[in-house]
Amino acid sequence: MRRMIVTSAATAAGIVLLLSLKPHGSASAQALPVISSDTGSPSAPASSAPSGSGTSAGSTSGSGGTATRTITGSAVDTRYGPVQVRVTLAGSKLTKVDVLQYPSESNRDEEINSFALPQLNQEAIAAGNANIDSVSGATYTSDGYTRSLQSALDQAGLH
Repeated sequence: MRRMIVTSAATAAGIVLLLSLKPHGSASAQALPVISSDTGSPSAPASSAPSGSGTSAGSTSGSGGTATRTITGSAVDTRYGPVQVRVTLAGSKLTKVDVLQYPSESNRDEEINSFALPQLNQEAIAAGNANIDSVSGATYTSDGYTRSLQSALDQAGLH
């Protein structure tokens, strides 16, 4: 009798635990938001993230201002997915970093990157180059980020 009560209680506890787990969402069905250094949070969803490296023309401010250029770094494959950034430069000063691609296959990827990417953006703007610290717990994303950032800066002629 005692054994049956313990078994029933354990079964009930197990069922409660299973029902309280969050289901995994389909990350591939959602548009991937661009993480920007402007706000440190996701902005408008990216319609289609570029898959290769390249540059895109920027605008120039008027009346003797400094030229503003936007350059897309190469997509760097990491263990959990590609990472790619786009930088905005005012002359030779790094003013903005947008993350175009980042690992987002699972909820855990999204959780890690929602914390790590704004921190990496902030460090890159403060340093003005790709010599930044990795974010603990996001080593692969940090490595891909710095390599893509360095690629964009190399294309701009800023080593």
